[in-house]
Amino acid sequence: MILERIEGAKDVRSLSPDELRTLAAEIRHFLIEKISTTGGHLASNLGVVELTIALFLTFDLPTDKIIWDVGHQSYTHKILSGRREMFDGLRQYGGLSGFPKRCESPYDCFDTGHSSTSISAGLGIAQGRDLLGEDYAVVSVIGDGALTGGMAYEALNNAARLKKNFIIVLNDNTMSISRNVGGVSKYLNELRSGTGYNELKKRVSGTLLRIPVIGEGLVDKISRTKNSIKQLVIPGMLFEDMGITYLGPVDGHNIEAMKKVFGEARKMDHAVLVHVLTKKGKGYKPAERDPARFHGVDPFSVRTGKPLHKKEFPSYTDVFSETMCMLAARDERIVGVTAAMPDGTGLKEFGKRYPGRFFDVGIAEQHAVTSAAGMAAIGLKPVVAVYSSFMQRGFDQVLHDVCIQNLHVVFALDRAGLVGSDGETHQGIFDLSFLSCIPNLTVLAPKNVWELEDDLEYALMRHEGPIAIRYPRGEGYRGLGEFHAPIEYGKGEILYEGREIALLAVGSMVSTAEHIRAKLAKEGWDCTLANGRFVKPFDRELVGRLAQKHSLIVTLEENVLQGGFGLQVTACVHVLAPQVKVLNVALPDAYVEHGNVSVLRETLQIDSDSIIRNMRRFYPPLAATGGSEDETAQAEGSGIRITEEL
Repeated sequence: MILERIEGAKDVRSLSPDELRTLAAEIRHFLIEKISTTGGHLASNLGVVELTIALFLTFDLPTDKIIWDVGHQSYTHKILSGRREMFDGLRQYGGLSGFPKRCESPYDCFDTGHSSTSISAGLGIAQGRDLLGEDYAVVSVIGDGALTGGMAYEALNNAARLKKNFIIVLNDNTMSISRNVGGVSKYLNELRSGTGYNELKKRVSGTLLRIPVIGEGLVDKISRTKNSIKQLVIPGMLFEDMGITYLGPVDGHNIEAMKKVFGEARKMDHAVLVHVLTKKGKGYKPAERDPARFHGVDPFSVRTGKPLHKKEFPSYTDVFSETMCMLAARDERIVGVTAAMPDGTGLKEFGKRYPGRFFDVGIAEQHAVTSAAGMAAIGLKPVVAVYSSFMQRGFDQVLHDVCIQNLHVVFALDRAGLVGSDGETHQGIFDLSFLSCIPNLTVLAPKNVWELEDDLEYALMRHEGPIAIRYPRGEGYRGLGEFHAPIEYGKGEILYEGREIALLAVGSMVSTAEHIRAKLAKEGWDCTLANGRFVKPFDRELVGRLAQKHSLIVTLEENVLQGGFGLQVTACVHVLAPQVKVLNVALPDAYVEHGNVSVLRETLQIDSDSIIRNMRRFYPPLAATGGSEDETAQAEGSGIRITEEL
């Protein structure tokens, strides 16, 4: 196999054109085989195999720099840069990341994970290169979908000022930007990319400018006439008008054609955009037919393309989807807003049933939030459904455009807490902290699927003002169904009344607290279990009641400690009952790497067994009834915080 001969970037250059085509086929087979076992991003990677090979042939990596927007399409890049043997551990804890990581390889020059960032990052690297007097190529690869993000246009606006080479590769897998209009387009693009034409243009302009009085006017008139003609025959005039040379479209599966155009782009002394047309999912029929489903996949059967593991119960996303449709049937003012993720957030079915009330704004979270604010200002009830980690991108809009005006916008934050294999950029572990600091905003975290239904009904039908509901990825928890207290603003609930130790949890950690309570009951401990439900405002009356009757309060949340639920409770206990000990179970002040969620929970010591070990360590009466010295020792180094005698 040719693939087995590729141990680094230089090896690709020794291959013949026929061998390169064979290599592309082998890479596709390799990706399908590995991702079917580990899960990962399949369709996007299958679409850029030849594009990546062409980049490695044209540029001298890692001296030259390639920045992959989002980065989920960087698998071939990793293979060609010597990481093929690591793919059995793809997205596994301690294994190969599914995104570019600077700490993983010198070939990864910039960490990515969110969309629309590559042009800004590449421009910054290019400017730094020029400032330091260095000489290497900088290439930013960005998808047509990512160009729906406003940040990309901010970067393009500034890239036009650059006086040295900077290459932007537009990977267009839907032809959504522009289309090939035939031979005239091909001819003019070749002419404009040629050195002779550019030199001629400079000489003509220079000669005309030397003509007294009328020279400058002639140059301007010729330029305007030329641009009017180009508007008719050349795609990419948006970029040309911004001052960025446009080359293409070029077949993204023709290695020689891309190698040629990349070589021409490298000669430019300014910013240039190369428009490459690719097919998402190329080479694997199930992914070609349904690229959205194969964007990010769990392990699947290569033969059928179907997942290997079926869901036993509906996910939180499924419950959100059903509840949204049900409530929308009752109130025509309810509208759904998402940022290019109707499938992932569960709004796809809503869009089918109520197309006039569904708005997919593309990868533009900031716009999603502010447009929702506009809808709310005239009496609609917008629900902005977005992943927790992507809500970070709309923080200012939540604060400035929604909450200052106290507008009734509902934020449905999917993928809250640990999400697993996508790693640092996708873990939803900061939302409780950054949302809790915003005045007027109410924040809820349901304990199970039924409470999610109740929370959404409360948010849309009985609440006024901005409100966020955060819930985890995966199968919805169906325990504690016998506890179904009506939602009352700012109020939690006591599920089990006990003594001495109180477990006060929010969201996904309520089920963990339930397991802790059951395990400690076998040792004779009768713990109180309370569901905080509201993170902001949290139930101070409930906390006061727990502080009066217990010696230890354990708060549990799947969020970073700083600015989270636990520290709010701690401050309250400090005032009401300073003699009570408080143990905050939360995530450490750190970014959490990729890995299976169960493994991550154990590593971060927020699983039930780890928490019990820490409870024994910090509460001597509990240590006296169970556990061992070995268990206590394992608690060292956790992200769990103890507050004594506050």
